[in-house]
Amino acid sequence: MIKIRVDGREITAEDGATLLQACLESGIYIPNLCHLPGMKEPHASCRLCFVDLEGEVRPVPSCTVTVRDGLEARTDTPRVRDIQKTALRLLLSVHRVECGRCPANRRCELQKIARFLGVGLKPRGLDRCLKEPEVVTEHPAIDYYPNRCVLCARCVRTCLSRNGLPMMTFARRGFDTLISFYGADDGDPLSCEECHACVKVCPVAAITLRHQPLQRGVSPQP
Repeated sequence: MIKIRVDGREITAEDGATLLQACLESGIYIPNLCHLPGMKEPHASCRLCFVDLEGEVRPVPSCTVTVRDGLEARTDTPRVRDIQKTALRLLLSVHRVECGRCPANRRCELQKIARFLGVGLKPRGLDRCLKEPEVVTEHPAIDYYPNRCVLCARCVRTCLSRNGLPMMTFARRGFDTLISFYGADDGDPLSCEECHACVKVCPVAAITLRHQPLQRGVSPQP
């Protein structure tokens, strides 16, 4: 086991673990959206999990730091909080904030992070930039809401790990980036309804099943 110090507290972590993983497992919350337990390669796309490290000039994403003996980190410095708040406000500027109508309401990671950082869900001073259409229905079983999506890639990486080949990927660039599905017209809706791993890992309900999962051998009720 590796011993490190975070916010003045000594914690232990498995050799090879990331700093983010070690903190979360020890009850030290660091805002994050793209983290998936067990994933070897961090995506580092959400720009929220920054920390200050002893000896480093600038804050670094904690998901890219492998623990080592003697590592010292601070998760709550003013410059770390400034980076996190800025990143969250930018995410919210391209997010459809309709919590009361969203299935992720009260279990949404954006809501959790906003509460933790003390940031309003409708920040002032930034133009709102939303996508069209509001919902993409090209997949035979899944509905995708681009204006809820935070582009964390959890769905893409989970699909890849389960199927060997991803059935979804990023498309377009910049503010127009969204999730696109491979072979949607030829997809097996029953297969996706039985798996729905991408739905489970989405932190903001940007991906939802169009229908309730079907069970083999059970006929749907009329």
